[in-house]
Amino acid sequence: MTETIKLDIMSDPICPWCYIGKAHLDRALSAAPNHPFEIEWHPFQLNPDMPAGGMDRRAYLEGKFGGKEAAVKAYAPVVEHAEKAGLNINFEGMKRTPNTLNAHRLIHWAGIEGRQTAAVSALFKAYFVDTRDIGDAEVLTDIADSIGMDASVVARLLATQEDMQDIRDRDAHSRTMGINSVPTFIVGGQHAVPGAQPPELWAKVIAEVTGS
Repeated sequence: MTETIKLDIMSDPICPWCYIGKAHLDRALSAAPNHPFEIEWHPFQLNPDMPAGGMDRRAYLEGKFGGKEAAVKAYAPVVEHAEKAGLNINFEGMKRTPNTLNAHRLIHWAGIEGRQTAAVSALFKAYFVDTRDIGDAEVLTDIADSIGMDASVVARLLATQEDMQDIRDRDAHSRTMGINSVPTFIVGGQHAVPGAQPPELWAKVIAEVTGS
């Protein structure tokens, strides 16, 4: 039996490269059902200073990239790589860029129940496909319900400050480790694999760590 190896993933549910990176990893893992990875998702906010209620997506992008044309240009590679990964991202339907602190809290609580990857998958779909506001407590509660969590408990927790500072501290810790972009994958607590790597690279990593 292959010994399990920790695969820590720093990610943000509104990061398109994280969505693409997960799709690539999923493909590699499904091709290697006996892979040794035990996956844990960690919080990293692309926009830690985002207002709690989020902001208009167009205003956010134009402010970040310096105008509409620059924003379109910056997102062209995202669209291309998403299509190659077989993902449909509904950029047109996205109206707001949310603050993801509460989404990260949901991922953390899902992890306690062994549903962490399910939560990450559901958040990606809600944001990129269904264009829902994943900063909204009702949306997050609905997502929790959809993956078998107790929606009433999640709703109560979201109304408190529970685990908020812990998420901020873990995010800050990743940055002090030198992580400044996501996704970042850490294999076995040692080797960092940055970016949305193709399935072929993950196949090589799996072969290396399993000695196959």
